[in-house]
Amino acid sequence: MNGDPPARTVAAPLPPARAAEPRPAPAGAAAPPPAPAGAPNRRGFLVKAFGVTALLSAAGSALGLLRDLLLARFFGANQGTDAFLVAWTVPETAAPLLIEDAMAFLMVPAFSLALVLREENPESPDPVRQLVRATLPWLLAALCALSLGAALGAPQLVRLLAPGLPDPGLAVTCTRITALTILPFGLAGYLGSALRAHHNFTAPAGIYVAYNLGILAVLLTCNAIWGVRSAAIGVAVGSLLMAALLVGPFLRRLRGRGAGQAGPRPGRGRGPQPGGLVLIPLAILPVAVFTLTRQAQVFVERYLGSGLPPGTISHLNYAAKVSQLAMTAAILICTVTFPLVARALAAGDLVTARDRVEKDLGQATAVVLAGTAFLMACAPSVVALLFQRGAFGPQDTAATAAVIRVYSFGLPAQALIGVMVRPYFSVRPVVRRAGDRRPDDGGRRLLDWYPAAAMLLGLGVTVVVGLLATPGYGALGLAAGNAAGITATAALLLRGLLLRGIAVRTGRVLAGQARLLAAAVGAAAAGALAAGVPADPLLSTLLGGVTVALVFAALGTGFGAAEVRGPVLAAVRALCPPSIADEGKLPHGR
Repeated sequence: MNGDPPARTVAAPLPPARAAEPRPAPAGAAAPPPAPAGAPNRRGFLVKAFGVTALLSAAGSALGLLRDLLLARFFGANQGTDAFLVAWTVPETAAPLLIEDAMAFLMVPAFSLALVLREENPESPDPVRQLVRATLPWLLAALCALSLGAALGAPQLVRLLAPGLPDPGLAVTCTRITALTILPFGLAGYLGSALRAHHNFTAPAGIYVAYNLGILAVLLTCNAIWGVRSAAIGVAVGSLLMAALLVGPFLRRLRGRGAGQAGPRPGRGRGPQPGGLVLIPLAILPVAVFTLTRQAQVFVERYLGSGLPPGTISHLNYAAKVSQLAMTAAILICTVTFPLVARALAAGDLVTARDRVEKDLGQATAVVLAGTAFLMACAPSVVALLFQRGAFGPQDTAATAAVIRVYSFGLPAQALIGVMVRPYFSVRPVVRRAGDRRPDDGGRRLLDWYPAAAMLLGLGVTVVVGLLATPGYGALGLAAGNAAGITATAALLLRGLLLRGIAVRTGRVLAGQARLLAAAVGAAAAGALAAGVPADPLLSTLLGGVTVALVFAALGTGFGAAEVRGPVLAAVRALCPPSIADEGKLPHGR
């Protein structure tokens, strides 16, 4: 592969002393805007983008939760739902590969570099259109082939994923239906990446609203006619709505060169370059392998779970869906800031990228640990409140709640991986400047595979723990393997950022994580005591949740966690008279 970032940027990790120094602008490069003038605009942009993304993502998550509630109500947790969930492995794999992770890791940096070149050379042929012409036709052809292959190979796929299913025929039918999602998922991921690079977050954030509305429409109208197959058909319909939502905004952005100028821009780190972009197709491989290896944890659960009592796969699925709600806001943070990191790296500004990554690590951890503490404290009442009705009984509630608590141990690591892998892959995007003539040594090429290797080692931990613990603990053993494997991967990826040349200050990051973890442990303990007082699931959930939030805020502020202390002090200034807020009666922390 070709297309390394500048050798002075990534040949070796930056020494900590120099990492904090501003990088001098090369000759001929335009001076960056003054920091004081640009900072408020960037903060305002981030707040607005996060607000819009959070609102639409919350709506999509709420509709997804309603979808899962209806699945539980109509079909319970039995052989039929197990068969559908095996078929759902196809969209579950396609979504991170084509929408959430791999496609974004590849195309957000690619479009960000194209936009940097567009800004540097406004009179040259548009690099954004050049990138679209070079990549979109090949992508569509590959997606059609993958969709057709998944449909034709459905029997072999079901046999591979869940050999212990008592009724594989239903799973095969549902798999052939869900295979249709691959093409619209890939198109939605491509268009969404382009829009985010242009700092347009509204339409990409709304895709899961459209997706779940399609599923719900078919599920509500056809569940009595087609049974669990209606859910599979709804998934296919929803995927088409996803892609349709993004086509119009993408075409409007592509139509005008000025569209890419919106939003905050990092300082330019290079002068004008001749030519445009050169595509590096082999750069796709490490990203795709990483994403598939990460998703393979679900394959391990489905494979081992198919040999356990009926309903086990369904319990794991419902637990995973509830647990992942705690990660939603954490992932939104790095989704909004990822284009800023990609632009900074495209312009050669490692200091800005490092600072942004450190902030993202702290903020994402704070959000996900608060959610983890809530789930640890209130899992039984949450599951009873959400699912215990119709075919979903008290035994299902107890089994699902227990799995949620074990899953929750791995949620912080899941969030950290989401933050760290984005800048890692941005350093070597799928395109490079046509003017670059750098040697491509094997060491840097080998580093491209570091995240996949880290994830593979984590998957090995998942398999070993699952095999050892499943005979005695069933679904809890599978959940424990998931948490152990993903935590091992997160630790390895933190080291990988340093090797890549993004010199995050590890001591500072780990100290902040320790403060947040201590606050979360205390909040979970207090919340569990409070949630155990009322017998009603709604009151238990409310009392436990309020207790967790207050204790986490108090302990985080007291321990000096900046990610908690800042919002708490802002709330105090907003609610209290100025004289009280100015006296600084809260602990200062670090």
